[in-house]
Amino acid sequence: MSGSGAPTWQVSNARDLRVGVVAARWHATVLAGLLAGARRALDEVGVVEPCVVRVPGAFELAVVARTLAGQRYDAVVALAAVVRGGTPHFEYVCQSVTAGLTTVSVETGVPVGFGVLTVDDEAQALDRAGLPGSTEDKGYEAAMAAVATALALRDLRRGEQSPGGQ
Repeated sequence: MSGSGAPTWQVSNARDLRVGVVAARWHATVLAGLLAGARRALDEVGVVEPCVVRVPGAFELAVVARTLAGQRYDAVVALAAVVRGGTPHFEYVCQSVTAGLTTVSVETGVPVGFGVLTVDDEAQALDRAGLPGSTEDKGYEAAMAAVATALALRDLRRGEQSPGGQ
């Protein structure tokens, strides 16, 4: 289970952040849970009115994430579920999505919270979607990671990062 070792979130002073969320439409129940988790996390840290954009599938996440990053958003959260099938399509999509979102983050300097589930079956996706009965909430985690990274970058730019990353 990937949930072991997860960080506890100590996020504050995020009210002024602009956050964009891009979410796929495939696997509607799973995505409803991921999106609800992301919204809950953003609400907890005081992010007001995140921009939410829905796209057809995981493959389309990167282009919208890049557009949001270019529109002065401080962080982007990418949400999707890719379920393994009987063809190599799964590997191609997962590799492309991961590379695309990584490129967006590195080239723009805007953190992208990676809430893309890459699972063997729908049961695994449901277990990670933050729904009642789920053991994990990857939408929440992705949003918190994006916000925490945006705040760390803001502190670095202001020269406020503490020695040793405390």
